Amino acid sequence: MVELELLCPAKDADTGIAAITYGADAVYIGAGKFGARAAATNTTGEIHRLCLFAHKFNAKVYVTINTILYEDELAEAKKLIHEVYQAGADAIIIQDPGILEMNLPPVPLFASTQMHNYDPERIKFLDKQGFSRIILARELSVAEIAEIRKVTKTELEAFIHGALCVCLSGQCYFSMAISGRSANRGECMQACRMPYDLTDNDGKTLLRNKHLLSLKDLNASQNIEALINAGITSFKIEGRLKDKSYIINNTAYYRQLIDEFISRNAGYRRASSGKTIHGFDPDPEITFNRGYTNYFLEGREKTMASFNTPKSVGKFLGRVKSVDKNSILIDTPFTINNGDGLCYFDEHGELQGFYVNQVNGNQIVLSEKQPINIGAEIFRNYDRIFVRELENNSGKRKIDVRITLSEFSEGLVISGIDEDGFSKSIQYPCDKVPARDARLAEESICLQLQKSGDSIFNVTEVNIETSSPYFVQISILNMLRRELLSEIEHLRINGYIRPKPAKKKTAEVSPEKHPDYNSNISNSLSEKFYKSRGAETTEKAFEFLEKSHYHNKPLMTTRYCIKYELGVCPHKQKPTASSLVFSEPLFLQDYQRKYRLEFDCKLCLMKVFQV
Repeated sequence: MVELELLCPAKDADTGIAAITYGADAVYIGAGKFGARAAATNTTGEIHRLCLFAHKFNAKVYVTINTILYEDELAEAKKLIHEVYQAGADAIIIQDPGILEMNLPPVPLFASTQMHNYDPERIKFLDKQGFSRIILARELSVAEIAEIRKVTKTELEAFIHGALCVCLSGQCYFSMAISGRSANRGECMQACRMPYDLTDNDGKTLLRNKHLLSLKDLNASQNIEALINAGITSFKIEGRLKDKSYIINNTAYYRQLIDEFISRNAGYRRASSGKTIHGFDPDPEITFNRGYTNYFLEGREKTMASFNTPKSVGKFLGRVKSVDKNSILIDTPFTINNGDGLCYFDEHGELQGFYVNQVNGNQIVLSEKQPINIGAEIFRNYDRIFVRELENNSGKRKIDVRITLSEFSEGLVISGIDEDGFSKSIQYPCDKVPARDARLAEESICLQLQKSGDSIFNVTEVNIETSSPYFVQISILNMLRRELLSEIEHLRINGYIRPKPAKKKTAEVSPEKHPDYNSNISNSLSEKFYKSRGAETTEKAFEFLEKSHYHNKPLMTTRYCIKYELGVCPHKQKPTASSLVFSEPLFLQDYQRKYRLEFDCKLCLMKVFQV
């Protein structure tokens, strides 16, 4: 039986608990330090609290220690791994291979996508190093993933939703070069979301003040089945900095999709226990998104970027039908409510927005004049009713349990067994009082024992197996039921079996004989890792370079291509009358810096160099 895991982000324990409540099979969360999101840290106490909740449902908690480490941090990182393991962590997500040279507790290690898990040879090498899972690069197609599946038996994890890094993961040095804040240290300043001018070798400005490196968000909802068939077993939502509404909405959405696949395909099951009960219809377009792309999953898409804004645009509602002095009429099938946030792009391509203060059907009264024209596309990037519904929604996750009331010589016995086989029986010495009305007595017993209240259980069946109908006080039935469910819950917590490391590492020879700065070697242990596996020479990480050497190194290598995005790829697109005309090389320019673009058309990669 193949287990399929929905893996969701948690910026803190409460967000992680919400994700599990709404259907996550596992969550990933940052520790106190060394996470790729420096703004999302958690104490070991909070991680322990999250683990206690997760493990009741056989859900897992993965802790991110996925930055490169400096020499003086190695001992602290090792100590932290031991601490989060003691707190209950089910796996550690790492980037720095030096961690593999440490004396660690028996905790599974996952190879972060920051390790550049991009090609089969790299995957084959990592497969032999003791990793229980490899988190694949986001740039891969379904076909490429299927080829990787052929060379490894290690679990494969893929991103299915959320923000995209435009650069090959682990090989972006843009932020470090211009601000001193390293993405590989969890401090990315998101230079890719900034506006740039696109100029050519003659100094001609082709595009002005556009977000030329800012990608849309990933949405692989139409590719879940294809990814499963390609060998993916863990489906990851990005967003450790996102709010709880975003997490709840997208968790519930992808839970439905994966469950629907499982319902149609024997041989697959969920990776955790229980079912979520909630009362809303999830929709990823309603919460934060920059517009969506499935990136390279089906091959190169025609458009992947959002040139006009890096901000959330939300759900498309319709177009402006008419504009009056103080109002606009929108042609839309959706209901617009007071308090909604609407946005649109003006005639200059700039994102504008306003809150709805007064609405009559599709007619919106404007509190101030907006530079909006007939035909403008209107989006809702804040849905007040939906957000309030999520905030007030008391979603519950329940585990099925069957209860039986029987007897022994000196009283009654209440027994229960849950969907995973955890069972408990409690004897209750008492006088067995024959019921005056057998039917009413049985109805009362069933009614009280079916109640599960705020417990994690859903009573699906009540059986009465006494020799004759008895009268049992309601207070006693409730007490017995509560005690039984509490005991089974404790059995689940104590009976949870944490995963063990899949295999021991071997001295497999590295395919890299001369690992350069892209291997991010930042300490003696990571250097030892490569040299003990056949590397002849090593180069220090980019973070150790002198600034004078930055211009010799690509700050960014990406499969995304500005030429292709603009329709002027010389190999895959035919020029039209409206195609841009330019002389190469092309440059990106911000208010104080200039960057040269190089195009490796053989490998279909774009590189960004500082001038």
